[in-house]
Amino acid sequence: MDRDVIIQIEKADSFYGTKQILKNITLNIYAKAVTSLMGPSGCGKSTLIRCLNRMNDLVPRFRLEGKILYKGLDLYSRDVDITDLRREIGMVFQKPNPFPKSIYENVAYGIRIQGVTNGEFIDGIVEESLKKAALWEEVKDRLHESALSLSGGQQQRICIARALAVKPQVILFDEPCSALDPMATAKIEELITELKKNYTIIVVTHNTAQAARVSDFTAFLYLGDLIEVGPTGKIFTVPQDKRTEEYLTGKFG
Repeated sequence: MDRDVIIQIEKADSFYGTKQILKNITLNIYAKAVTSLMGPSGCGKSTLIRCLNRMNDLVPRFRLEGKILYKGLDLYSRDVDITDLRREIGMVFQKPNPFPKSIYENVAYGIRIQGVTNGEFIDGIVEESLKKAALWEEVKDRLHESALSLSGGQQQRICIARALAVKPQVILFDEPCSALDPMATAKIEELITELKKNYTIIVVTHNTAQAARVSDFTAFLYLGDLIEVGPTGKIFTVPQDKRTEEYLTGKFG
């Protein structure tokens, strides 16, 4: 089955000051599929994912060379509105980070700052987003309680609902389960599988079993290099590079 490419990374090098983090990365991200970025800590996974919504712009002395195209447009061109970009390419972080507001206001936040004031419309978006994040049944009677009163796994799903509320095309997950227990992790993984029907998903993980469970494609990074990329089943059963095989069998990482 042919898939559409939504993001093209072409010969990307990234630097923090004089320190090079990513080296000559070329990678296609396919629409409505889950791509895992896998590799040991410090290999450049989080730097790469943060290049895709320009979160690295907030880091002093960060510099990117090469190109990243989103639907054919250069993400780093001067014409790109970063606020619009981060609406289209949403992000869920490693540690759940709900705002110290009610569950309802957490989800409504993004649309309110776009200037939407119609209460009925906002109600509809909040309900729809919480349903998509598989959280509605658990919180529908507690919408005006603080989001901070929820469990860690629920807080992470609130952050997913918050990202979904502004209608993104792509969702970036930066190690979304690393702070969660196994049951909460299983729920997030089920959710990722469900969400890929409508969204493009990129997951950073150093958990090889998680990459195997949730992703259609896997890219293995090591020391800033993209070692290997391909369909997940192929990467896990017949890796082409010895380093990939050694990582998957637990020899390092």
